[in-house]
Amino acid sequence: MDKFVIDQAEGLRRLLAREGSRVIAVAGGPGAPGRTTVVINLAAALTAQGKDVLVIDECLGPRSVNAQLGGVRGAGSTSGRFAGSLAGNVARSLADNFAAVMRGEMALDEAVGRHALGFGVLAAPREPRAPYTQAQMNAQLSKVLAGPADFVLIDAQLDAEGALSPLALHAHDVLIVMRVAAQAITDAYACIKRLHFAHAIGQFRVLANHVASTTDAQAALENLADVASRYLTVSLESAGSVAADPHMPRALQLARCIVDAFPSTAAARDFRHVAAELPHWPMRPALAASGDAQALPANAANPANSADSFVSSVTGVPSAPAPAHARWRADPPVQRTAHQHA
Repeated sequence: MDKFVIDQAEGLRRLLAREGSRVIAVAGGPGAPGRTTVVINLAAALTAQGKDVLVIDECLGPRSVNAQLGGVRGAGSTSGRFAGSLAGNVARSLADNFAAVMRGEMALDEAVGRHALGFGVLAAPREPRAPYTQAQMNAQLSKVLAGPADFVLIDAQLDAEGALSPLALHAHDVLIVMRVAAQAITDAYACIKRLHFAHAIGQFRVLANHVASTTDAQAALENLADVASRYLTVSLESAGSVAADPHMPRALQLARCIVDAFPSTAAARDFRHVAAELPHWPMRPALAASGDAQALPANAANPANSADSFVSSVTGVPSAPAPAHARWRADPPVQRTAHQHA
């Protein structure tokens, strides 16, 4: 085997075995569960607690971390080696920074921007613009994740099949963000189901966001955990809840996170509480440590109408039986209801 590949594989093994750092992929169902807002506020809260935090943003565009923060200081700065090739351009786009890191043309510290609150931000497009071998991918991803950060929070962009990126597969935990409403709960279950069958993930953390009642949130999480255990043999653990707060839209308008802009609010308090508990989560092996997981065989799938049964139980609205599905594909969503889970 080529010595370069052996050296890089050894580096990846060292990365996966290192202690003291934690990589968390934050995902959620379609719609707007508030995944990016959760990532930003947890980063701010962890940084305020003295942690070194790197945010990796896979979701480019108007809902990206960088867009919500209104720009990140230092992102796209270049070294002298790029000055001539850029022909006077003063900055490289965030996406191009990651591509340059993947090609080995830019050091990680050059590519990472720094938010005013102190955490780093690296934009990493979900799909690379150029093909890489698995050895090259692992080698460069290990550089990205082997930095000095105590926590790496990945704003994970799932693909069309509901799977994580090669980068997010280095996570030790997958945190699912959901709202406490009938369709949002269905979407969260479908997200969990897809991820489970795509990567054989057996444990997830779930954060209830934009919560009007902590009692309702706890009941919804318990019911979701019961259904996931019964139909998927998946363990769900609560990561807590974040209150619905009227100051959140204003914080977004100011391109700031609520933890920083309005620290005395209920949502800011909840984010700080989740951040304080996060370092005490049991440390699990990175998902990539077990290799590429295969989808479960079709006969291992549980009843196709499990999601419909679950939503009927929490909303009281019966739904039509779902058609049989092959392998891991998520159940189709049921009709939206106006009332929330009680």
